[in-house]
Amino acid sequence: MTIEQDIFDDQQELFLEEQDEFFEEQQIGEFFEHHKFIADKGLKIIRVDKFLATRVEHISRNKIQEAAESGNILANGVAVKSNYRVKPGDTIAVVMTYPKREIELVPQDIPLTILYEDDSLLVVNKEAGMVVHPSFGHYTGTLMNALAHHLRDCPVFEQGDIRPGMVHRIDKDTSGILVIAKTLEAKTKLAKQFFDRTTSRKYIALVWGNFDEDSGTITGNIGRSLKDRKVMTIFPNGEYGKHAVTHYKVIERIGYVSLIECKLETGRTHQIRAHMRYIGHPIFSDETYGGNEIIKGTTFTKYKQFVNNVFKILPRQALHAKSLGFTHPVTNEFMEFDSELPQDMTLGIEKWRNYIANRQEEQ
Repeated sequence: MTIEQDIFDDQQELFLEEQDEFFEEQQIGEFFEHHKFIADKGLKIIRVDKFLATRVEHISRNKIQEAAESGNILANGVAVKSNYRVKPGDTIAVVMTYPKREIELVPQDIPLTILYEDDSLLVVNKEAGMVVHPSFGHYTGTLMNALAHHLRDCPVFEQGDIRPGMVHRIDKDTSGILVIAKTLEAKTKLAKQFFDRTTSRKYIALVWGNFDEDSGTITGNIGRSLKDRKVMTIFPNGEYGKHAVTHYKVIERIGYVSLIECKLETGRTHQIRAHMRYIGHPIFSDETYGGNEIIKGTTFTKYKQFVNNVFKILPRQALHAKSLGFTHPVTNEFMEFDSELPQDMTLGIEKWRNYIANRQEEQ
């Protein structure tokens, strides 16, 4: 098996996993969910056909009424007619007997932060909240949609692939640097570097707890949890999952949290997030891996209020792909790019520094 085939197989496996997860989540009996809305608490009671007419694009009230007559409109999981009156807190869904639609890459004029670009590649700094590529449930607004517009004359983006030029990725709520190939040659050579682990990738994370040592290495196979396929689990005995290695060092100890740098030796899904939870230091505000709970500190009410305020400032995992180094696929020059921490992480870290400094002064 060639390296290119191995990389393709990994991407295809991930795509099929995402597809399965979407169908598991969205299938309701014999139907597939196409739209879902939760009525605002301040909503005035309104007919469901009027409610949907203002929220679903390119649909008439007649079509909505036909859907209701066919049992395709649900209120809190129960089929309703078009005169059903939507109340605050209601969950309204439009369901059909077929999946929503096949995934396609639609060019969208979405602003990008481009750190570097030439004829072979470009390097972008992705903001938190942006999905990297279209998938079931995320059809538009992704980084690939933005790149499809920016690189609309690029041959790689004219072949119908929903992940053109993509050789690695980061999670939706992780910010930071990504390299995108603009030619097939660049894609193959860059992908080989990631496969061979010759790239340099450094992340900054704010994690719960203090460390006994200033640095360390986490080794443990990573695979999807056998109980919850959305979560990655560590299998230390190697009976399942893929080999994964994360190196970390402590940058700053800030009382009940620590600022660390992580260097990836491998690049598995949710690798840093799963590894940090595994050693008892989940990433701050990481809902999936338990970092959104107050797991270190005091029982004082003021402390709990403080942490909850920081959660509001930083409502996603405090993880940033800060730097990326690789060999240029054409010039063979080693290139390295760095980025500043995003504002939400900077503010969250500063809040912790101030809190700990004030506590020490009081003592």
